Amino acid sequence: MAGFYANESCDPFLTPSARCVIGTYVQYSVRAESALDVQKTMNFTTTHRIRLVVRNTGHDYLGKSTGAGALAIWTHHLKEIQFLDYHSPSYSGKAVKLGAGVQMIESNAAAHKQGLTIVGGNARSVGIAGGYSQGGGHGQLVSQYGLAADQVLEWEVVTGSGELLIATPHNEHADLWWALSGGGGGTYGVVISMTSKVHPELHTATANLTFSSVGSSQEAFYGAVQTFLNSTLGHLLDARGAAVWYIIDGIFEMTPITLPGGSKQRLQSIMRPLLSTLKQGNISYTYHIQDFPTWYSSFQAMSPEVNVTEYNMGGRFIPRRVIDTQSETLVDQLKSIADAGAVISGISVNASLLEQNQSSPSNAVNPTWRTAAIDIVVGKTLSRTNQTLNIQYQKDITNILLPKLERLTPRGGAYLNEGDAHQPDWKYTFYNTNYDRLLQVKNKYDPNMIFYATTAVGSDYWEESEDGALCRAEV
Repeated sequence: MAGFYANESCDPFLTPSARCVIGTYVQYSVRAESALDVQKTMNFTTTHRIRLVVRNTGHDYLGKSTGAGALAIWTHHLKEIQFLDYHSPSYSGKAVKLGAGVQMIESNAAAHKQGLTIVGGNARSVGIAGGYSQGGGHGQLVSQYGLAADQVLEWEVVTGSGELLIATPHNEHADLWWALSGGGGGTYGVVISMTSKVHPELHTATANLTFSSVGSSQEAFYGAVQTFLNSTLGHLLDARGAAVWYIIDGIFEMTPITLPGGSKQRLQSIMRPLLSTLKQGNISYTYHIQDFPTWYSSFQAMSPEVNVTEYNMGGRFIPRRVIDTQSETLVDQLKSIADAGAVISGISVNASLLEQNQSSPSNAVNPTWRTAAIDIVVGKTLSRTNQTLNIQYQKDITNILLPKLERLTPRGGAYLNEGDAHQPDWKYTFYNTNYDRLLQVKNKYDPNMIFYATTAVGSDYWEESEDGALCRAEV
């Protein structure tokens, strides 16, 4: 995944005659099946001064899960799933212990059998305890319960010094728990397992909607987009729903819009202003809305598998205040970005801390998540054969397209798991005011800076040469 970082090599989508060299790939991988495997691997790489990479599913957009000349700790086979009755000073209730290799498709199915739900992402192949939860973790249940990082009760982790620790918000490693819960993956230690809150299954209403500019004017098409922002999105987020939507080549596609715990009638009322705008503007559309007895059945039926790594990409949070007061300007910028040949993806959730979760300890999640209405990702197509074109597209993202949104959101933020690898002022954009404290935790638990990942905390202690070699930087 994220083919740019494979350096046009060993690509299964190219012809058998295409080149296959190690290049930027790791040299070897250790199939870790225990914490001891991880500790032995780290001892080996430290002794022999070998670059170390942590890799689970490889579901990463910034090249963090590979590296030239590196040895990878492959956590994919740490598959423990154990449901618990959990008790701590801040939480008593049902919980689940997940090995670092457990994927969404596995955790969702296991929870459903217990009549429970787990906050997870939209792509079934994502590893839930890896960079997903460690970086924040969005998904369709976030508006109901908070981000994936907000669910974490404890981490089992091997630190940079090789110690196996349990980090909770109430023990001597509370600072490590705080950092791992939203401060980014692959930089403080190797997570072996994660214990998180789980929630009861709930009735869910879900809809899919697609409309197109074909047969109508651009003005009418983007007028409907503005209706979505003005008259639908705010009500949805206030009702603790979520929407996954795209603008691609004159098509607006919402797959899906979800109201966990809500009814078809309530969701239909939220959708009504947008549907009316489509009818009045003679804009062709397809629409389906349905009640489901469980969130799991809704997800299985209405959320297609996605992989957005086939793009050169970057992102930006759009705060609720922009939706409420500057929606027309936002739509103008979205149109400008789309007209430049880019794809726009929007994940709309309400990640503000819920009233029932106010007793939960704070974590290292970027504070701008709490006021965001949309996590927007902007992408330009990835070429599998022309790296020069990819580099130009990445420059377009950094220098032309993202600034259109940044001007609307000064001193704003972006989701570190879906950001621009070349983001200027990345420390503030991805981590906000948490960065200095995160660096202190990094120095404490990884004093030799053996964990490196692009835009991760402490990454500027290293620099990559043209051949991919990792060398100490002057900082």
